[in-house]
Amino acid sequence: MSKKTNRSSRRQFLGAVSAGSAAALAPMFIPASALGRDGHVAPSERVIVGGIGIGRRGGYDLSCFLPQKDVQFVAVADIKEKRRGEVKNIIDKHYGNEKCETYRDFREVLDRSDIDAVLIATGPNWHATAAMTAAKAGKDMYCEKPVTKNISQSLILADTMRRAGRVFQAGTQRRNLPHFAFACELARTGKLGKLQKVYAHPAGMQALMSGWLIPETEPDKDVVDWDMYLGPAAWRPFNKKLLDGFNFEKGGGFVGAFNGGGVLEWGSHCVDLCQWAVDDCLPPVEYNAPKDGELMARYENGTQLIFREKGWIPLGSCPVRFEGETGWVEAGDSGKMVLSSPELLAGRDVEEIGGYPATFHVRDFLDCVKTRSQPKGNAQAACNAHIACHAANIALFLGRQVNFDNATNSFINDEEANRMRSEALREPWRL
Repeated sequence: MSKKTNRSSRRQFLGAVSAGSAAALAPMFIPASALGRDGHVAPSERVIVGGIGIGRRGGYDLSCFLPQKDVQFVAVADIKEKRRGEVKNIIDKHYGNEKCETYRDFREVLDRSDIDAVLIATGPNWHATAAMTAAKAGKDMYCEKPVTKNISQSLILADTMRRAGRVFQAGTQRRNLPHFAFACELARTGKLGKLQKVYAHPAGMQALMSGWLIPETEPDKDVVDWDMYLGPAAWRPFNKKLLDGFNFEKGGGFVGAFNGGGVLEWGSHCVDLCQWAVDDCLPPVEYNAPKDGELMARYENGTQLIFREKGWIPLGSCPVRFEGETGWVEAGDSGKMVLSSPELLAGRDVEEIGGYPATFHVRDFLDCVKTRSQPKGNAQAACNAHIACHAANIALFLGRQVNFDNATNSFINDEEANRMRSEALREPWRL
């Protein structure tokens, strides 16, 4: 049964209770929350949400979801028993009940017909697979980034969301912050003149192969489900450092491991903003090996995307810079912008919101779940930005130029680079 049908039946039920059975039910107390009164949202208008892998970053996302009055968080799945309990306690405490259900296998959350959407905040290894499994189960999703581990996954993800008609929001929350949005608007609308260069600051450029640490005693499956943690990644023996993000923090896992390489972690934010500045066009077609701390990529129209290890004006983390023929703009996580000319503001007052909060991004997602429109960090936008990062990682790893054909989604006459577009996935997690 579709979500629309479910909500219609709930409205009809409430209408029947209030109109047809008023006399019989007169003595019964009905809470204001059930009727959408006193600031509450009626059950028929709430978005019912489940969580998948709510760890450190996911805990922050959860804190942005719970205050939304039209959200009801009802379930959490995690491979760690301790974390399942911790997240359940947070949710139950917020609602003043003990109704949050816990699961070890995220597919049990997806099997629930009452759940409309899921928050996916696992490690990067799981993002794309969990998102596509959720889409096939008819769920909308807010998915943390990086959302894919390679070029192939990026293309399949965008295609899956398009065919399934699901609302997908990548955790690229800077798209919903005023100063970043305004900076991108200046570039996109020609206010800087013909756009020449867009700069991304990925906070380091590494492309390491996956590690294989010393085997340790594997915990009981109910305590930590190691096999489920590995999921689609190549098998390796249990080691707590891998479980706690050691591989991720070191930038490892270029192909066949737990994430998509060093450029991708911050790149999926700052390159995503550069993609927005060039009007979300297709990814660059040329990627060069780093030189003097910069990796230059070139779009088909000649605009350069430059990955730069060091920032410029101190505007906080994740700085971006857009240069046109007549002007430039920089923005960063401080919430501030610097412009080549105050005239670029054209009398507009751009709100400064520092610290890159995700609340506005979560609200954008929830609104789109209700209207069935495309959120700011939609799957196609995420696909293009991630392909740019993956291709840059390949040039970085090979130490030479690679040329990408957006028509065939392959590298031109380059078998070595093309082998890195995808990876083998463990059964049963093939896409």
